[in-house]
Amino acid sequence: MSSYYTEKLSAGRLKLCYDLAPPAVQSYLAAEIEHVRRRIPAGSRVLELGCGYGRALKELAPTRGSLVGIDTSMDSLRMARSYLAGATGVVLAAMDAVRLAFARESFDLVFCIQNGVSAFHVDPCALFENAVGVARRGGKVLFSSYAAEFWEDRLAWFRIQAAHGLVGELDERATGNGVIVCRDGFTATTLSPAELRASARGLGSDVVVETVGGSSVFCEITV
Repeated sequence: MSSYYTEKLSAGRLKLCYDLAPPAVQSYLAAEIEHVRRRIPAGSRVLELGCGYGRALKELAPTRGSLVGIDTSMDSLRMARSYLAGATGVVLAAMDAVRLAFARESFDLVFCIQNGVSAFHVDPCALFENAVGVARRGGKVLFSSYAAEFWEDRLAWFRIQAAHGLVGELDERATGNGVIVCRDGFTATTLSPAELRASARGLGSDVVVETVGGSSVFCEITV
C-alpha cells in the first residue's frame, strides 16, 4: 500500500489533495504545523519523515536551524525541490522511514505528521524505534494521527478527493471506526491514543500523548 503514494498519490496529485481541503481540514493542517514549530529550539537540526512535496517544510523553513525531509516518492521529491526553491537550510533525500541512513543522534527533532504513522503502512513500533534512534539525547520525536472527534471532517475531505479522482471511490459500507476504505484497494487507518502509547513503550525517557486542536492526537517522545 505504501506504493500508492509513489505511483498514484504523489507530487501534483498529492498537492491537489491539500489544495482541495475544506476549512476545517485547513485548520487541522495548520494546527499540526504550529504544534511542531513550537517544539523547534533555535539552531536545531530537524528531520521530517514523509515530506511529500514539501508542504510542512515550506511552513517551517523560516525556523532558525536546518531541515531535512525524506520521502520514498521521487516525483514528490522533484516537486519539493521546486516548491522549496529559495528556502534556506533545507535538504531533501530519497529514503525509507524504517531504513534511515543517518547516524545515531543526528537530529534535535524528528517528526511525522498528517497521519504518516498510518499512511506508511509499516509496523508503527519499527517506525518509532528508527525515529528515536536518530534523535539526540534530550531531543524530541513527534508522531500524529487523527483524533476521533475529527472523523466527519476527515471523511468529508476524502469524499472530495474521491470526487476528483485522487483516490478511489469510497466503499461506504466498509468505511467506519476510523478506517476509510476505497474501492481501488486504498485504505487509511488511524492510531488511537492507546496504540500510540503502545508503539512508544520503552522508547525515550518520557512519552506524552495529547489531543491538539480537537483534530490530531500527538505522541511526543523525549529521548
